[in-house]
Amino acid sequence: MALFHDVRYRALFYQCLVVVLVAALAWSMFTTAGHNLAKQDIATGFGYLSRQAGFVISEAAIAYEPTDTVARALLVGIANTVKVSLLSAILGTLLGLLVGIGRMSRNPLLQRLMLVYIEVLRNVPLLLYLLFWYALVINVLPPVRAALEIAPHIYLSNSGLAIPGMSFVGGSAAPLAAIAIGLMIAFIVYRIALRRRLARGRSNYGGIIALAAAIAPLFLVWLLYGISLSWDIPQQGRFRLSGGLQIRPEFVALLFGLALNVSANVAEIVRAGIQAISRGQWEASMALGLSRGHALRLIILPQALRIMIPPLTNIYLTVFKNSSLAIAIGYPDLVMVSNTIMNQTGQAMETIALFMAVYLGLSITISLFMNWYNTRIALKDR
Repeated sequence: MALFHDVRYRALFYQCLVVVLVAALAWSMFTTAGHNLAKQDIATGFGYLSRQAGFVISEAAIAYEPTDTVARALLVGIANTVKVSLLSAILGTLLGLLVGIGRMSRNPLLQRLMLVYIEVLRNVPLLLYLLFWYALVINVLPPVRAALEIAPHIYLSNSGLAIPGMSFVGGSAAPLAAIAIGLMIAFIVYRIALRRRLARGRSNYGGIIALAAAIAPLFLVWLLYGISLSWDIPQQGRFRLSGGLQIRPEFVALLFGLALNVSANVAEIVRAGIQAISRGQWEASMALGLSRGHALRLIILPQALRIMIPPLTNIYLTVFKNSSLAIAIGYPDLVMVSNTIMNQTGQAMETIALFMAVYLGLSITISLFMNWYNTRIALKDR
């Protein structure tokens, strides 16, 4: 009983009790639903994941055939969701940073243009923009037989963008592993060089050394095994474009819609973060002879980043969840693939539970990473 009077142990006990109660409630609901379904001769369980999928997925981030299992089809949906969400978050952040800085411009025209951009994108439902971009691609661009060749072997039409595809002859495992190792080594070398440069106050060519370290593993693989590339060139037919790398209009519309929506929200976060920094920091930067651009890059933005991370976490969580709107324009994300599986197998409860678990897992992963990064850059008490 002495432990129960300790606030820390009592709080831990209550948390564990709540977790147990929630788990018991969930298990009770699951078993009751399973019993009722069994009474109606409706199959339950996750055995259907090993069956043959038997349906086509129009765009797959990983290799997939209709003869693959249902589990593989779900994995394709997850990969498609992660791909478009990650690209949207990266592009939206970069664009939002520029727009947010533009909002702070001394040029009144640029400042007002950025304000209009933000307000237009933030105050219209995302679903409408997805439908707008999709309709624009489908109705404005020419059909396949009149596809625009915007560059040699690069075709643009209402069926998407076709560009030459590249692959490694003899497998891509070794070259990709070499690239990954090179990037890790380059990052470590650059960080060490940066610390030494800050400590000694003089240049040590860290960027050049890091670039050499990034290239070295790939060069070594080329010397030992040789690297050959194979090109798949798109060919324009009467009814479709064959070969090459096909970027479908559904993906383009979804990427545009999500990225622009993210950029508008990120722009306001950047503006608020910059305005939260004391004006004295600007004045001190000017006193040191720094230009406004250098002051922003070297002094203001690093401090504003500490303020921006928590709201940015919410934006990144939202973009992954908003990707579920892809079903409205026919992009095969996790939700659309799951709906197809439910129609084929009739096991809706298990499929919904699976994609809810996936979204929950992705959200928790993003939160953990952003919280770790926020802790890493936070000011430490000395």
